[in-house]
Amino acid sequence: MGRNGIDWFSLCLEGFTIASLGILHVGFLCCLSGKDKRLRYFAGYLFLLTVLQIVLSNGTWGEIIPIGAELAALFFVSLAMGNSRSASLTASVLAVYVSQLSFGMANSMEAMMIPPALRGWRLYVLVSLAAWISVFLCAGCYWLVLRFLSLKEGTFAPYAWILLMSGLFFFSAELYIIQTSYTYLPIKQEPAKHMVLLMLQVMGMGALIGTLYAYEHACRSFRIQAELDSLEQAAQAQKTYVAEARARYEKTRSFRHDVRNHFLVLDGLLGSGRIQEAKEYLKKLETTAAALSFPCQTGNPAVDVLLGEKLELAGMKGIKWEISAILPKDCGIDDFDWCVIFANGLDNAIAACENLAGEKRICIRGEGQGDFYRLEFGNTCSFGPISPAGTGLFNVKAASEKYRGVMMTEKTENWFSLNVLLNLV
Repeated sequence: MGRNGIDWFSLCLEGFTIASLGILHVGFLCCLSGKDKRLRYFAGYLFLLTVLQIVLSNGTWGEIIPIGAELAALFFVSLAMGNSRSASLTASVLAVYVSQLSFGMANSMEAMMIPPALRGWRLYVLVSLAAWISVFLCAGCYWLVLRFLSLKEGTFAPYAWILLMSGLFFFSAELYIIQTSYTYLPIKQEPAKHMVLLMLQVMGMGALIGTLYAYEHACRSFRIQAELDSLEQAAQAQKTYVAEARARYEKTRSFRHDVRNHFLVLDGLLGSGRIQEAKEYLKKLETTAAALSFPCQTGNPAVDVLLGEKLELAGMKGIKWEISAILPKDCGIDDFDWCVIFANGLDNAIAACENLAGEKRICIRGEGQGDFYRLEFGNTCSFGPISPAGTGLFNVKAASEKYRGVMMTEKTENWFSLNVLLNLV
């Protein structure tokens, strides 16, 4: 075909490689992080890859600089999707590593099977076939990775740094193999050497899958531990509610037993004209009756008992509180889940307030919005960044998602808000 034919073939091969890598990389990122596949992600990344190819093809950069630039471009695209920095870096390293590994395995097979002296259309066919094999091999490896790994929100993506270190090691090893062992077309055929390289890369893929399998089990252990902590917390809360209910029941029973005697005393005081003493006696009765009632009336007895305990604790710590919430009845939300939301929301607010030097305040509001019910737990907090979500907020999120709802947090200066939206139908 001549020199121009070779140039056109190389150009088409580079275009095919860029397009396939762009589609595979972005598709893998979307599947891994649970984001929607949007055209702007693919278009933006393909544009960046094309620019990088044009800029870096005019110098002798080797392999490290182009792959590093490719990794950086993919990292920024992942950030544009809304992924966290740790999840974006982990996903980008895995995406580039797996693609380089797949193309490296194809290069080894190509080096063993294509004779160095081969020229003409047969060479173009075999090289094109090797490129397609690389793409399908890369897609298959991505499929394997997705079987064992997910970086979606709520699936312990904050622990992605554990996986990142292993990913960086595999990535560096593959980069070294590419840098020291391959060119675009092998000049010298060394079947034994390339067979060893192929086996190393296959074992590298196996090691990656093994690492992902261990990581998935570690994340599962974290989830199980969080669920156990939630159950332990719920069991302890149930014991507290039962003890509180029994105590109030005994006090109420005793008060009701003495009501007749109280009436007799009042009748005697009023009958003898001792009005002031009767008023003082009534105040004592009012105080006793108030102690038997709950400080908050939400319409849910279990939540009222819980609020009585938590808000008493808040008062002991010097925290002012305000609550305005009437919970819907017969809405399908279990009392246990109401208590999980209120207990963890209040524990989070009390913990944020108790060490403050200034104002300590908690505000709870609830209101119906059509088929939804919205709860807001607000509290004063420090001006610094909020700490990562712990088991308590994880339990609130799990309870909200159980009823097809959402949990959101917001911080503005020294005020923190926890919003929970529940679907009532």
